[in-house]
Amino acid sequence: MSTIKYEPIPNDVDVENVLPRQRRSDLRSKFRIFHVFALAALMYAAVSGFRATGLGRILRTHCTGFKSISTAATRGGLPNYYTLPSGDKIPSVALGVWQAAKGEVGAAVKTALNAGYRHIDGAWIYGNEAEVGAAIKETGISREDIFITSKLWNSFHQPDDVAPALEESLKRLGTDYLDLYLIHWPVAFKKETTSDGKPIADLDLTNDPYPTWKALEKLVDSGKVKNIGVSNFNIRRLQNLTANNLKYQPAVNQVELNFWNPQPDLVSWAGKNGVLLEAYSPLGSTQQVKETLSVPEIKAVAKELRITPAQAVISWHVQRGTIVLPKSVTPSRVEENFKVVKLPQESFDAIEKAATAHPPKRVVDPSKNWGVDVFED
Repeated sequence: MSTIKYEPIPNDVDVENVLPRQRRSDLRSKFRIFHVFALAALMYAAVSGFRATGLGRILRTHCTGFKSISTAATRGGLPNYYTLPSGDKIPSVALGVWQAAKGEVGAAVKTALNAGYRHIDGAWIYGNEAEVGAAIKETGISREDIFITSKLWNSFHQPDDVAPALEESLKRLGTDYLDLYLIHWPVAFKKETTSDGKPIADLDLTNDPYPTWKALEKLVDSGKVKNIGVSNFNIRRLQNLTANNLKYQPAVNQVELNFWNPQPDLVSWAGKNGVLLEAYSPLGSTQQVKETLSVPEIKAVAKELRITPAQAVISWHVQRGTIVLPKSVTPSRVEENFKVVKLPQESFDAIEKAATAHPPKRVVDPSKNWGVDVFED
């Protein structure tokens, strides 16, 4: 039997005129029939048998709100998002809007979202939620594709004050729900203040935040908040809260985390106990940033990988398993901070070793002004 040799058709050949007319007609008919059956099979698979398969999960992921935010699990070899206990995906790099002034924060938010960010971290106390919300709306990006965080301020820890505080943030942001709502600090304030206007700590509610937490759990049940967590909690305070019979465990703990205050014990504890850490001031507080970017180990890694020192540090944070909240209103820096890359293990280890080799330097500590040792072990 002779062997038929198939030769590829050259790119410059008009395929329509290679085949006889009847043959072309027959082929077109067969292709139409094939396409009809293929489309029918795909539709059937999407709504039935494949529901339990990887394909079914992919189809659902791209059709259900915020879960469709990212089509890639990794970016630069690092996680593009983490999955919360609720199943929601939280992007690993966010724009933090703390200290972003009115008149500047809106432009920063628009720059960030246009650069690919899909996570904005704010708080009621920042005083810029209305501008943040307006900027989000102006981008035209679907609300379901943006992960928005706000925080409950210390003055509103009384259970009856929690829902009204949320409503005020929702109104300012121009949305009817939050993706994440955090207890901003593990310190509750009384209604009254000192004669010079300083807050007075409510020690009962500070030492036992469970009543406040139960009020947050009700917000989840109402659908106005999808996930809840805490901020500035150390291990002792986390253990104190989670010792209660919680309906929803804290999904996130947002803390000061950077080269100068790496908190390896908290990072380890959080990883073992299923609490995702978020790093604010990831490049150091304002007065530390220049020093951070001049650390020899960081500069060496940046040079080797042809990235900036800031990108090396932010990548180190994500590789530690934390969410990073760099803040800037400078467009070039907003864009720079979003580009992360997986560090070679020896580069990661070099930064980690240098970060944990010196005594920790915490900058954000209001203990003296509030009359409470916030970070007491």
